[in-house]
Amino acid sequence: MNDDQLLRYSRQIMLPQVDIAGQERLLAANVLIVGLGGLGSPIALYLAAAGVGHLILADHDTVDLSNLQRQIAHHSSSVGKAKVDSAAESVRSINPETRLTLINERLAGAGLARAIAGADLVIDGTDNFAVRYTINNACFAANKPLVSGAAIRMEGQVAVFDPRVADSPCYRCLYPSGDDVALNCSENGVAAPLVGIIGTVQAMEAWKLITGARTPLIGYVLYLDAQLMEWHKLRLRRNPACPIHH
Repeated sequence: MNDDQLLRYSRQIMLPQVDIAGQERLLAANVLIVGLGGLGSPIALYLAAAGVGHLILADHDTVDLSNLQRQIAHHSSSVGKAKVDSAAESVRSINPETRLTLINERLAGAGLARAIAGADLVIDGTDNFAVRYTINNACFAANKPLVSGAAIRMEGQVAVFDPRVADSPCYRCLYPSGDDVALNCSENGVAAPLVGIIGTVQAMEAWKLITGARTPLIGYVLYLDAQLMEWHKLRLRRNPACPIHH
């Protein structure tokens, strides 16, 4: 690291769990963020600020006025722009040293496999079960850790799935089947700060995976009831009937 980097990341390097070695792991890391909405926005901004060297930003959508209530990587001037381009501008304004790969398409099939192959870990910021199942399957096929989050109304959850860890559950162990209606913000609404809380927890778990600072949420689901501001950490075991593990 050069002198400017030592100064930029000095407060983080001071942590005994990180030190120079941990910061260098962050600088060398490649992280794929799928979805740059309410969850992906704080994830991208905080990981860039923390010094993750390469962010792969994937989203096929454009910024809509209704997004601005909660998707903090985008601004009023971003309406109509591709979300990957808008988010990239925000990331560069925070940390111009962050290398960016922008994928302005709906990831699936070979494209998703290529994106995951180029990443050390994947963070899911999407909002429907079909895509989450696809990302989960691809991560386990590629042996890459996955940080999953969800937020709706005034409730949220975070979990980490890591095929490198013996007996790690996966997203299908948590939800063997899902109803996308339950995840639709346009039908159910969502509190603006909630996605920031959940996305920031996802960024924290990714940060821990990269630095090795502490065991992340593998084998657990962290639930938040924001209305009561109550957190619940529940054990999640691998489902022996889950098709991903056969």
